[in-house]
Amino acid sequence: MTASVLFVCVHNAGRSQMAAGWLRHLAGDAVEVRSAGSLPGDRINPAAVEAMAEVGIDIADQQPKVLTTDAVEASDVVITMGCGDACPVFPGKRYLDWPLDDPAGQGVAAVRPIRDEIEQRIRGLLAELGVSPRG
Repeated sequence: MTASVLFVCVHNAGRSQMAAGWLRHLAGDAVEVRSAGSLPGDRINPAAVEAMAEVGIDIADQQPKVLTTDAVEASDVVITMGCGDACPVFPGKRYLDWPLDDPAGQGVAAVRPIRDEIEQRIRGLLAELGVSPRG
């Protein structure tokens, strides 16, 4: 059975999109990946797109999506990133909170360390899920 992971942050424009990009890149089809925001932005943070492109991951085609009950219910693991009480909690789901700096309004130099921390957390998550990273 394929594990399913949902990444949630407020605007679904930076952290959750980078995390989803990393997980798709490293897990391939072994993990179903979703991301959403409690108050989605208009577009993805261009610094996040640039920072991910530097490591060969293209997230430019992604769009911020609103967090839905269905997305949470369909996911095995829900990873929140700085949305606090704005993120709904459903019984029986596994929740992880990753306290990551918000890249909103930051240049690419400030986003790189966030991108790299997300990569390390994704690699740890893959190990927990028993999925070998690609590449």
